[in-house]
Amino acid sequence: MKKSAPTLARQVGTKAARKLKAQRHSERTIWFGLGMMGLIGWSVVVPTLLGAALGIWLDRAYPGRQSWTLTLLFLGLIIGCVNAWHWVAKEGREIRAEQENHDA
Repeated sequence: MKKSAPTLARQVGTKAARKLKAQRHSERTIWFGLGMMGLIGWSVVVPTLLGAALGIWLDRAYPGRQSWTLTLLFLGLIIGCVNAWHWVAKEGREIRAEQENHDA
């Protein structure tokens, strides 16, 4: 029974510290979250629109059987999604590193 007491106390202390930290940074978190949503949105939209614009230009300049617009729109969307995934993964790593540094 004595072995679980320090572990339980440590877990409760860690959770309490995280809760206090979240309460201190609640305003920053809201604005940070909105900014991150905007960043992720634009990181998908910009390559998609650039791909579509380049595709439209190619379709007008070099008409053919394949649709460059659809092809490059899809390619831009894939690039945008990979870009967004990169940003989300990076922020996730930074949040985990901050939590680990705070817990230690």
